[in-house]
Amino acid sequence: MFHKEGYTIIVASLAISAISIVLIDKYIVFPWSSKLMMITILVLLGLILQFFRNPKRHTVLNNNQIIAPVDGKVVVIEEVVENEYFKDKRRQISIFMSPLNVHVTRYPISGKVTFSKYHPGKYLVAWHPKSSTENERTTIVVTNKYVGEILYRQVAGALARRIVNYAIKGEEIIQGTDAGFIKFGSRVDIFVPLDMKITVKLDQVSRGGETVIAELA
Repeated sequence: MFHKEGYTIIVASLAISAISIVLIDKYIVFPWSSKLMMITILVLLGLILQFFRNPKRHTVLNNNQIIAPVDGKVVVIEEVVENEYFKDKRRQISIFMSPLNVHVTRYPISGKVTFSKYHPGKYLVAWHPKSSTENERTTIVVTNKYVGEILYRQVAGALARRIVNYAIKGEEIIQGTDAGFIKFGSRVDIFVPLDMKITVKLDQVSRGGETVIAELA
């Protein structure tokens, strides 16, 4: 199953790959050279297909828990001052996605979208400390009557050149459902209240829509 954001690229890649293989088979006379070129094309096609995969996830709905919005590795767990929306101290959890990870973004909790804003910016590597405030990004706040307000931020990386955000202000959303897509390496920052219990550790690998990253103490 593939994400809808990849349909155009996948169809184009399949067409280009098929045409390229036919031309190689017809015009390249050295067998070892033609085989190498065909294998290279198929490997590149495989990378594109795996990047846009959209595996089904089994989200256990829970208004007291925050789930990981993306697949990746937890690279930051720290108390910070969130200056864009809250302007106070929050606990930040950041998940880094390599180009090999699933890049679907899922809503970390059910509730109502109360803030959604796009910011143009730089393309620093996603693990750079300033990427959260200087890179291209979107900021989304979901209000849940049990937990309060949760902010998550899609951050573009050095390779990412397009962030897709489906969150619309005023919309009621369901935990674990499709919230967007980030094309190529990037990260997502989640800001939760200080009194929540963090249930992941640094360098832990998360599964979007399934891994619980924080819960009410």
